[in-house]
This record gives sequence, C-alpha cells and structure tokens, in this order.
Amino acid sequence: MESHPLNECIKPEELDGLWVAVDRVVYLKDAETPPDRPHAFAYFLTIHNDSDQVVSIKGRKWVITNDEGRKTVVEGDGVVGEFPCLKPGEHFSYNSYHLNDTNFCYATGAYLGMTEAGKKVIARIPLFEMRVPE
Repeated sequence: MESHPLNECIKPEELDGLWVAVDRVVYLKDAETPPDRPHAFAYFLTIHNDSDQVVSIKGRKWVITNDEGRKTVVEGDGVVGEFPCLKPGEHFSYNSYHLNDTNFCYATGAYLGMTEAGKKVIARIPLFEMRVPE
C-alpha cells in the first residue's frame, strides 16, 4: 500500500503568505434538515497563496464545537472534492455547509498542503461562529 505524503511523520509548518479568510457565514433558516440536526449554515472561505511558492492543497482537518462542548472532527482529502494547486498570488474560493443540533457552534482547523519541493505546510482556518439568529 502506497503511503500518502501527508501521513509521514514530518510535522507540517505554517508557510508565510499562505492563509485562509472566512468570507461569510450564513444561517439557512429555510433549509430542509434532519430532525436531529435542524440548523443549517453555509460558509464561504478563500485560501490565499501570497507566498513565493506553488502549494497544492492535499487535505483538511476541522474541529467543530457546539455550545454544549461536544466536538466533531472532520478530516479528509482535498477541499470539496478538489486538490487546488495555487501558484504565488492565486487563491481558491469555495463554500460548504454544516448541520448542527444546537443553536451555536464554532469551527476552526487547517488545510494541509505541499510545496513543489515536497515540504508539508498548513494554512490555519480562523475560528468562526455559526449562530442561529435570535
């Protein structure tokens, strides 16, 4: 079985100029949701590569914590089914969603990437809230 390059024991480092913006978070009050997770949120993010290196995004890890302290960890390959390769000055924007069972949760995490030289890097996702409006 071939080893995935991000599963090796080398810890990824932050790369100066590789960063994430939380562009917008929207509560989807009219979304059809399952009864056990009635609150739907869409979030819009952009991964910016202002570094001087080409970076391929290989995976992600999210930690979502609800207002009762319950954590959900989400890990996976790529970003919304893609593996964006960002040259210096480029960015990748996308949106996704989260279903929650309480009125409030917050999320944070990181994208895992690799430079053309094979160095593992991360871009941290700033903490953002998903709150049902009053």
